[in-house]
Amino acid sequence: MSMSDVEPAGPPESRPTRVWWLSLVLAVVGLLDAGYLTYVKVSGSYAYCGGFGECEVVNQSRFAVLWGLPIAIYGAAAYLVIVILLLLELRSSRWHEMGPLGVFGVTLFGTLFSAYLTYIEIEVLHAICPYCVVSAIVMTLLWVSSMLRLRASL
Repeated sequence: MSMSDVEPAGPPESRPTRVWWLSLVLAVVGLLDAGYLTYVKVSGSYAYCGGFGECEVVNQSRFAVLWGLPIAIYGAAAYLVIVILLLLELRSSRWHEMGPLGVFGVTLFGTLFSAYLTYIEIEVLHAICPYCVVSAIVMTLLWVSSMLRLRASL
């Protein structure tokens, strides 16, 4: 990936780059993934794992709830915030300057929290939820893309 693919510093009317579009697509994928997991937890449904994991072991564990809310709802909220920040970058010079830093902060926290949850899955529960793995990968890719965008905006 060349520096020309990364969003240049400039006015908000500048056209979004491939990295910005990639970030938006990843955030929407993450939102759909976390939204599905939130629905599963709230509705009491079973997550469809297709034989690739142990979704119910993870979904029914004590680690699937934090402060009375499903963990997935926090992920959905984080992805929604990322989508909003990305879209706000197109609206004004202030958001164009501050948006990459905001996205970086959310994705850094999300990546660290995803690493913790992955550790819980592997070492404590001895079960893997494919949807959780997808979310962890998406959040990590968003963090990497946010670093590229932040570097280009400085």
